[in-house]
Amino acid sequence: MYNSPADTCPLCKSQNTTHYFRDSFREYLICTDCSLIFVPKTFHLSEKEEKQRYDLHRNDPTDPKYRAFLSRICNPLKARLSKRAHGLDFGCGPGPTLSLMLQACGYTVDIYDKFYAHNPEVFQREYDFVTATEVVEHLKNPQYELQRLYRLVKPNGILGIMTKLAIDKSAFENWHYKRDPTHICFFSKTTFEWLGKTYESEIEFIGADVILIHKTRKGHR
Repeated sequence: MYNSPADTCPLCKSQNTTHYFRDSFREYLICTDCSLIFVPKTFHLSEKEEKQRYDLHRNDPTDPKYRAFLSRICNPLKARLSKRAHGLDFGCGPGPTLSLMLQACGYTVDIYDKFYAHNPEVFQREYDFVTATEVVEHLKNPQYELQRLYRLVKPNGILGIMTKLAIDKSAFENWHYKRDPTHICFFSKTTFEWLGKTYESEIEFIGADVILIHKTRKGHR
């Protein structure tokens, strides 16, 4: 079957993609090479529409429920990082919180967000760890963004990701996560395992939605 460029997988750039699901307002494709489920470009929001959605978020750094949510990645990082680690919180959103939690533990943390903390100088640095919490599902070009973040991580460092994982088509049909129009990429364990092989790095799954990519010394991308 011929796929148009619009059907190309945004993670591995393969054209081995096929229909996966369709709901009342958009279609979802799946890549048979890396298993990423993604929404074709024709259904993407504009940047203006995207930001309008994010402006509605009320992520309060003092909210104990939000802090408990972020502790799912904060605690595993604390258990694996040296005391003086320097990190980057990518996609921190309008209410940076994880960076504050990590700073309270003694780490130095820079922040970046294309809408709310546009600090391009962070991409000229190297970090012991980089975090992206509830970010990868929004990426229009996950290949570029993940490679860019991975390159910032020092050898033996960690790229920490939080995202809900796709399980199977039956679960996807009624999955609340796909109903957010800004969610356009859906990763599964298989997708992250593919990333681990591609980056020559170790993948560690923690709980239902935390993925730590350990940059081994041979990881070269």
